[in-house]
Amino acid sequence: MAPVSSGRVRRRARGSKRTDARARSAEDWWWDRLAPRGSGYHLLQADSMLLVLPDLEPTRARAHRRAPRRAPRPLTRGPTAAAKPRVKPQPESSPDQCPDSGWGDRIPLEVLVHIFGLLVAAHGPMPFLGRAARVCRLWHEATSHPSLWHTVTLSPPLVGRAAKGNLKAEKKLLASLEWLIPNRFSQLQRLTLIHWKSQVRPVLELVSKFCPRLTFLKLSDCHSVTADTLVMLAKACHQLHSLDLHHSMVESTAVVSFLEEAGSRMRKLWLTYSSQTTAILGVLLGSCCPQLQVLEVSTGMSCNSTPLQLPVEALQKACPRLQVLRLLNLIWLPKPCGRGVPQGPGFPSLEELCLAGSTCSFVSDEVLGRLLHCSPKLRLLDLRGCARITPAGLCDLPCQELEQLYLGLYGMSDGLTLAKKGSPLLTQKWYHSLRELDISGQGFSEKDLEQALAVFSGTSGGLHPALCSLNLRGTRVTPSTVSSVISSCPGLLYLNLESCRCLPRGLKRAYRGLEEVQWCLEQLLTSPSPLSSR
Repeated sequence: MAPVSSGRVRRRARGSKRTDARARSAEDWWWDRLAPRGSGYHLLQADSMLLVLPDLEPTRARAHRRAPRRAPRPLTRGPTAAAKPRVKPQPESSPDQCPDSGWGDRIPLEVLVHIFGLLVAAHGPMPFLGRAARVCRLWHEATSHPSLWHTVTLSPPLVGRAAKGNLKAEKKLLASLEWLIPNRFSQLQRLTLIHWKSQVRPVLELVSKFCPRLTFLKLSDCHSVTADTLVMLAKACHQLHSLDLHHSMVESTAVVSFLEEAGSRMRKLWLTYSSQTTAILGVLLGSCCPQLQVLEVSTGMSCNSTPLQLPVEALQKACPRLQVLRLLNLIWLPKPCGRGVPQGPGFPSLEELCLAGSTCSFVSDEVLGRLLHCSPKLRLLDLRGCARITPAGLCDLPCQELEQLYLGLYGMSDGLTLAKKGSPLLTQKWYHSLRELDISGQGFSEKDLEQALAVFSGTSGGLHPALCSLNLRGTRVTPSTVSSVISSCPGLLYLNLESCRCLPRGLKRAYRGLEEVQWCLEQLLTSPSPLSSR
């Protein structure tokens, strides 16, 4: 017989007996530990796994099988009626005799905690850990491990539009948290509260008492957040350095008091723009958060018509370590600098700048230069909706390794697309590092786009471009140009050709995935001239 391959499966023989029980190895001890005799299980061992499987011997028939029908009782009760003997029911097997009795108790606790950790990482600790704790003692002990409760999201169920029903749901969840937080949240690091309308203060009071390791707090669509509550949390949780207040009704005095208490250690701050945001920015400009790395101010889906005046140079001095700056969907005006005033220190550590908006933007080449004149580490630049930016202004930026560039113009007429030429300046500067490029809606001519995208096919050294996402929606790109860029970029996984007037019908759509992009290339190579099929 041929020898068994390396991936062979070994089965433990049940009938083997040792001549000397004292000479057992550690492996034999574990085999008997995981599947002892009489348990109805055997072990299958391969190169990288060990399986515990039930034996193949027939077991006792289950009680749920349909019993045979009994004969109808005779209508007469005389001596001629034959009495049917009654069958005595068989006693059911005890739990100790079942094949799967007690196998879960022999799983090592560390293995069970690791398995639960994978589920928690995918779906969160609640409600899974609460349900798993009721299975058995071992599972209860595993679910109480503090490492499984590092990240928690608490959201009371919404009961329609009834305020009384939502209040009742919040109080019911709060009653559970009064036991859960002291007994499970000792190592809590990231907490998210969603849709809390009235019971935010009791929850944060419990967190401040029993969660000293909290580092991140997010309040999404929460109301009744007072200044004393946030200050109490800042004093109790000395490691808290990130605060997200998107879409929550929080007074500016509460945020200001919190930053005055914990500003020296703050690293990340997310705000929703309102009329009170100016007071919060005033505290930031006072150098209360010198360690701040992420600052985001947005209006969500509804744009605020009140413009925000931002002193760029003052922000650069107050937050010198800023790495991410996002001013999303805002109408903001940089405070003009006087004549003879030197440039600010810039953001030397900035890696991401997002100024995307859906309304009129006042961001120009001059403003962009004031923001990025000292940012060589920039990797992401999002200027969607900024119609005043030109390729020449972008080419003057000091960053040489830009990976993501978004210049799309959405919902704007051709009269506002000022840039008609100059796109080759962008690709020539960053063709070696660009992974995502969005020039949708730009008014570049056909020849200009052809020269810009031809740069990707002229890479030297046999190296393929890193481009994996290209948005050409609403541009004048031609079929030959699209075919060339697809052939030159084998890693292209997203291509948007919607509303491209120079392409044949049936191909003006978005392509996702390598197969769809290659299918687009085949259709472009075999399709007739687009002049007759527009």
